[in-house]
Amino acid sequence: MSTDSSTPATRIRTAVVGFGLSGRVFHAPLIAADPGYSLDVIATSNTGRQAAALGHYPGVKTVPDADAVLALAGDLDLVVLGTPPATHYPLAKAALEAGLDVVVDKPFAVTSGQGQELIDLAERLGRVLTVFQNRRWDGDYLTVKALLDGGVLGEVTRFESRFERWSPEVSKAWKAEATAADGGGVLFDLGTHLLDQALQLFGPATVVHAELQARRPGEKTDDDCFVVLRHENGVLSHHWMNMLCAQQGPRYRVLGSGAGYTKRGVDPQEPYIVAGGSPLDAEYGVEAAEWAGQLGRDGHLDRLPTERGNYPEFYRILAAKIADGGTASGLPLPVDPAGPVEVLKLIEQARSLA
Repeated sequence: MSTDSSTPATRIRTAVVGFGLSGRVFHAPLIAADPGYSLDVIATSNTGRQAAALGHYPGVKTVPDADAVLALAGDLDLVVLGTPPATHYPLAKAALEAGLDVVVDKPFAVTSGQGQELIDLAERLGRVLTVFQNRRWDGDYLTVKALLDGGVLGEVTRFESRFERWSPEVSKAWKAEATAADGGGVLFDLGTHLLDQALQLFGPATVVHAELQARRPGEKTDDDCFVVLRHENGVLSHHWMNMLCAQQGPRYRVLGSGAGYTKRGVDPQEPYIVAGGSPLDAEYGVEAAEWAGQLGRDGHLDRLPTERGNYPEFYRILAAKIADGGTASGLPLPVDPAGPVEVLKLIEQARSLA
């Protein structure tokens, strides 16, 4: 339901449900910047966020909730769910049944069973369903992937990745109340990204060790986690997630038979948008040179510039898929939801071991 009469009919009419960090910083800016989409509806019950949405996207229609979006399903093509994890399964199910294609933010659902149900439902209904695992397009991840694809490190034996922050207070009301059954905790939040990246780089894996702790006052689930995966190809991958980390370790450390790679810092795309930048800016996704990683061996280290980050690629691939006929198209999804289901299975394994 575009409010702009000049919008081509071929543009994908899109609604974003939720205008917190996810909808405001990730989805809405990327959709608005892509000519394949029209950003038509934003759903949020918060009046301040409604005003912010109208300020950033004049002409967009604001509605209070997902039910109001579903009432407009006949005038929409795509719904993007940037809502708390416990809502993902019921809202995605309702949107698919309303005849809409769906993007679900991570974590895909709160159980692997729910995720598989959504995949099966989308297949039966012939709808496009994908999951916003945006950190497959982090610049540092793309750099690691390029090193592995090029065989630069030799045979990789150990992979370490971290998302560590100093956040001594639980910042969001829903996170303060969320249990593991609600998709709460850092394992579901940041861990979903780390485990997804590991599976993309090294293939199927099993959890062989897990430590899940709640350190902060009032934390109901976990905010300090360590998970070890053994991949079928023999690689061991170690993953730290910590919201109470006074001294952060490297974002990545990859050890191979010929060389290693160590990278500090975090991809700059999110803070760039938070600071008011646009995905269309020339400097978007470009990391400052001082954050370049180190490649080689001790005593023989070179600085390796980081690849440019590219979150817009998710929506570019999705637009091509939908425009080419959706499920009937031979084009790939930006993220096959089967991958996020495997991530949920690893999370379930970790909880059973911890």
